[in-house]
Amino acid sequence: MIETTAFPKDLKAVFFDMDGVLYDSMTNHAHTWVESFKAAGIDFPAYDAYMNEGRTGPSTIIKAFELYGSRSATERDIQEIYDHKTRLMQEAPEAALMPGMQDVLRQTMAKGLKVVVVTGSKQPMLLSRLKNDYHIADDNIISGFDVKKGKPDPEPYLMALEKAGCLASQALVVENAPLGVESARAAGIFTIAVNTGILKPEVLSHAGANLVFPGTEALAEEWPGML
Repeated sequence: MIETTAFPKDLKAVFFDMDGVLYDSMTNHAHTWVESFKAAGIDFPAYDAYMNEGRTGPSTIIKAFELYGSRSATERDIQEIYDHKTRLMQEAPEAALMPGMQDVLRQTMAKGLKVVVVTGSKQPMLLSRLKNDYHIADDNIISGFDVKKGKPDPEPYLMALEKAGCLASQALVVENAPLGVESARAAGIFTIAVNTGILKPEVLSHAGANLVFPGTEALAEEWPGML
């Protein structure tokens, strides 16, 4: 891990996770993961959905089979479970915007900073909303469709740095999941965590978050001063 402990002085880009940061979608994700695994005979705890947030879908399924299955996941398992999850997500209640985050992104863009959304998700229900809700163009989204390794590997945030054309010391990440924090810190980027789920706050700090806020409203309150 590259240590970057100081808040960026020459800030040029801010990278935001999607689920649990921009959308209040983690309850839906946890429920659909639990139900999809249950249909495959796997008892997957809802808490693990929060702990594994940020992984690509196939990686989450492989991990779940390793921990709770009696065998390794096959390609068919991966496809069937993820297809089931996608169907359930389409039936789930529409995820609300996270409080204060439209203001956070508006203020960030108004400062002329590059904004990139970095998510392990492939769920079209939310990815398709980013343009209208947050004015994020498709070419400023790095999703599960784009990565090979995904979080907690630094790959997604290294891709974001390349897209933004800046150094790690010139960027900032806003995450809500320990694996996302690990990914960002492994890329050498100062990372703020917002605890919007059921995780204990120390989980996020132990993952390497430089700052931990109790939610997006608290972040939004401090954001103008931080910029």
